[in-house]
Parts: sequence; structure tokens; C-alpha cells
Amino acid sequence: MFKEEKQYKRIMIMMMEFLFLLLFFFVDKYNFVNKYIKKEWGELSCRTDFKDLSLVLVPILSNQVTKDQIEYHFLPNKGFSQSNHNKYKIMKILDTIGIDISKLNFDVRIHSTQFYQQFENSNKGFVTMLKWVYKNSSFSKENILFVFEHTGLYSHQLSVYLTDKEVPFSLIPGLEIKRSLGIARGKNDKVDATKIALYAYRLRDEIELTVLPTEQIRSLKTLLSLRDRIVKQRAGYITSLNEQKRVLVKNKNEVILYTQEKIIKHLSKQIKVLEIEIQEIISSDEQLSNQFKLITGIKGIGTQTALFVIAYTHGFTRFKTWRKFASYCGIAPFPNASGTSIRGRTKVSNLANKKIKSLFDLCAKSAIQHSPEMKVYYTRRLEEGKNKMSTINIIRNKLLSRIFAVVERQTPYVDIMKYAA
Repeated sequence: MFKEEKQYKRIMIMMMEFLFLLLFFFVDKYNFVNKYIKKEWGELSCRTDFKDLSLVLVPILSNQVTKDQIEYHFLPNKGFSQSNHNKYKIMKILDTIGIDISKLNFDVRIHSTQFYQQFENSNKGFVTMLKWVYKNSSFSKENILFVFEHTGLYSHQLSVYLTDKEVPFSLIPGLEIKRSLGIARGKNDKVDATKIALYAYRLRDEIELTVLPTEQIRSLKTLLSLRDRIVKQRAGYITSLNEQKRVLVKNKNEVILYTQEKIIKHLSKQIKVLEIEIQEIISSDEQLSNQFKLITGIKGIGTQTALFVIAYTHGFTRFKTWRKFASYCGIAPFPNASGTSIRGRTKVSNLANKKIKSLFDLCAKSAIQHSPEMKVYYTRRLEEGKNKMSTINIIRNKLLSRIFAVVERQTPYVDIMKYAA
């Protein structure tokens, strides 16, 4: 009975494909697709200029794809170029591959067959792994999704390889997987790979496919991270040197003081080299350069904040709204209440990008000093008896919303308070 139903469904889908192909001769393809999708889902955030009508509408009508999957595969500004974004077909996830990555090796678990294998964390290992997965999975490669934790440098090489091979994958924060699987006792790499595959399979209809940022954005993030690390090291040496100059006798400790002075000068020189390289990346890309100018045109927003926002929003393609980015930065307030017993005050979450949060804190304090509008707002709130830190956090959010607004409008920020009567 099950085989008959399956065969009947396959025949119906084939008939639907044939009918849609006939419509090509009588109906304009582009308008037909857009009218149908608009009726079912409303406006998409991408232009649905599909080459094959049956490729799109048959999976939609048979409930094989979601709106998010349509937008992912046909939205060129998420990291893929206009020339190759049409290569990505609509995908129905039937099998998931869990990968646990370490420094030298990575463990792989195929969910459908429960096959397990360990590979070397190198390009050679990636090639072998793909061949092994496609051979041992119960489904075709068009229906397989690779999932692994975001482990920074160790997972970066695999992400780049899968992107180059146009293999769909998803990078998941380790904390998200850990909290989703309930109570666990003990761990090892083999078990972790199994848990990742299970997690992905359970959420296969909701999971978001990862699209790496452009090469310029990746280089920008690496350079900013390195600069930040060197600045911290230099600050440590400066503090130590100042204390030693105050306490130690100069004539008896010349080597100690001279060595640290040379280190500070060298670190300052390398910071300038990094800053020049960062500016070249921004200047070489017209879109990034325009975004940088728009952001720094807002009072209170400095160079470093603008660069970090551009880098971590992937050129304003990673987050759809400023509120989502505010949550990522840790400046969005969340309620803390449950029933009648818990009545905690609304506060920001500790799960945040602390670096960007600290930058916006500095920007808010700078805006209070140099922006008349923010200064008036801050003073009025304090006079009303409002909390000081709460007011500063509101100003952080105001600055962030202005950043997203000027980039979306592509027009400079206008200080309307100058024109007030």
C-alpha cells in the first residue's frame, strides 16, 4: 500500500511538471512565478528570476521548501555573486552530516546510516570526506546538509572549501547545540559528531544555511582582531613602564626601561601598518567605502566602531534589522519575569559581542559630549530621575539605529536639531 501511494505521488508530481511546462507557451514566466509566490508568502527579499518554472513551483506545491530556503538560494547579496547564485537549486534536506572539528582531525557522522569516520583537518581530508559521505549516505548529494560547530580558525578552512565546492553547510554555535540536547554526561569527539547530526536533522526545516562573507570582509575581520590584540599588548607595556619609571632608579635599570620602550615603539609601528592595510581594503571596495563614510558622518561614531560594524554585519547583509544586531551586540534589553515569583528588572543579556558593546558604550559617551541633541536628551532623563546606565544604553541603541538608517537610505545623517527654532 505504501509503495502504491509513493508511486501515485510521483506520477502526480510528473503531471504537475508537464502542466507547468505547457504554461510557458501561454503565460509570462516571471510574472506567473512572482504572482504565485506573492499570493502564498507575500513579498520575498529577493528577485525571483528563475530559469525553470517547474523547479520552483513543484517543490512549493508539494511542501518541499520554505520561504527562507527560496530566499537563500536566489538572493545574490548574501555573499554569492550575481553570476553564480542561480546555480543553487532549491534544497530539501533529507540527510544531515554532523562534523566535530578539532585542531588536527575532524569526526564525521552520517545521520541516515549512522556511519562514522575520522579525517585529517586539511584539504586532502576534505576531499576524502566528501567522497566518503556521498558514497555512504542513503540520499543524493542534493539532499545532504553538512553541519559543524563554529570553532574559529579550525573550522574556517572547511567552511571555505565547502563554499568553493558549492556544498550547502551550516555553522552552528556550540552553546546552541549543547543547550538543545538536554542533560548529558561525559563527552568525546565521536559522540559530539553524533549529537550535531541529530540536532541538524531535528531542525532540518528551520536550520539556516551559512554563507561566508566576501574575501574583503574576512580579511577586514582578521586585521581588526589582530590590531585589537596588539593594542591591548601595547597598553600593558605602557602601564608597566610608567609604574617602573615611577619606582625604579633609572641609572640602575636602563636595560629594563629601554627594552620596553623599544617594544612599545615597534608595536605602535605595526598598528599603523595594519591600519593602512584596513583603509586600503575599505577604499578598494566602493560599497564598503560608501558605508564607511555614511557611518562616520554620525556624531559620536568613530573609525573603529564603523569598521567593526561593517565587518560583523558582513557589509550589512548578515542582519535584517538593527534590532537583531543590537541583540548580537548585547545592548538590547530583555525582560526577566516568570509567573508571580520572578519579577526581575529588564536588562541586557550577557551573551553578546563584548568588543562591539564596549565600542558603542564609548560612542554613546562621546555623543553625549559632542552631540547637542544627545546631551539634551541625557540631561533631561537624569533630571526626571531615570537611571544613568539605562539612559546611556538607550543612546547606544539610538546610534545603532541611525547607522542602519543611513546605510539603508544611502544618504548622510542630518542633524535636524540645528534647524530647530
